[in-house]
Amino acid sequence: MLSIVLASCSLSKDEGSILVSSYSNDFAVSQDDWQVDFSDFPAGEGDSTFYELKFAYTDRPASTGTGKSVMLSGFNHSDDLFMFMKKKLTGLSPNTDYTVVFEVELASNAPSGYSGVGGSPGEGVFLKAGASGMEPKKVIESNQYTFNLDKGNQSNSGLMATVLGNIATPEQSTEYALITRTNASANAAPFIARSNGDGEIWLFVGTDSGFEGVTTVYYTRVNVVFSTVVK
Repeated sequence: MLSIVLASCSLSKDEGSILVSSYSNDFAVSQDDWQVDFSDFPAGEGDSTFYELKFAYTDRPASTGTGKSVMLSGFNHSDDLFMFMKKKLTGLSPNTDYTVVFEVELASNAPSGYSGVGGSPGEGVFLKAGASGMEPKKVIESNQYTFNLDKGNQSNSGLMATVLGNIATPEQSTEYALITRTNASANAAPFIARSNGDGEIWLFVGTDSGFEGVTTVYYTRVNVVFSTVVK
């Protein structure tokens, strides 16, 4: 559900008003129609098995409390695996630019400071969030499953996605711990997404990995705030 939180702020009459909307989902309560997919790996027969791609709406790790979560897992043989989930929101103003702020909570078992093949299992796996009027999905190009939107590559943001951080935990063990990542920072460049003609925006959240091993994460909560100036 998309809810209107604030109708206006203190702008001048000529500048208009700031309209703020928000979306929030606690996966302990519901999966809320989030869909899961994978990209940036070979499209040959059996490759999804070789990459050990798995997902489930399942219990979160016991060390992080109780409740359901969305689990994604894969073995990054390609040094570039993108594991993502997506959801369509409706009820926004058509063809409108929104400033979007994300807050994502997930369970990770990748402690900071560890090394691995191709990169660190924590610092080498980048959490990204994006929004677009187009549906995010994997497509086949040159016998590879690629992502159809500009999400950037690993530590770099793209036109339709921003890097929220990595999945390293402050713990010095491989026990799962909850971490929260956001682009709500005074030093961060604003992330802008445009709704389509039907007032829809697709959200997506995923890990862009440089670690050539198995990454398994459990998403527990996603919060998103949209703001735009209306005259």
